[in-house]
Amino acid sequence: MIKAADQFHTQTTRPNEMWQTDFTYFKIIGWGWMYLSTVLDDYSRYIIAWKLCTTMKAEDVTETLDMALTASGCEHAHVKHRPRLLSDNGPSYIAEELVDYLGKTGMDHVRGAPFHPQTRARSNAGTRP
Repeated sequence: MIKAADQFHTQTTRPNEMWQTDFTYFKIIGWGWMYLSTVLDDYSRYIIAWKLCTTMKAEDVTETLDMALTASGCEHAHVKHRPRLLSDNGPSYIAEELVDYLGKTGMDHVRGAPFHPQTRARSNAGTRP
């Protein structure tokens, strides 16, 4: 249960204001580990894009973000602000490749604190092995 004091103070008020991204991973017997990269709209809770990957590299994140920008229409729309990206502090989310990509696309990046309600309780990822 989240207490009122634990609620995050910057709640989204419209679609495409902030996107959450994360990897969910699982083991497929006989194949090995697979990683599901997702981009979820914080406001609508709708998964905008997803990609099944064999790695969890920054390149996988940028490819999923490319798909999300296309699917949402934000790729070609003339908007005042691109969606902010919320992620954890995993290696693919702190990589220089992602920093460069976000700079080119005009997206701001927010990294959540461990166990913060906005990244933990509302995360699109399930439990991890």
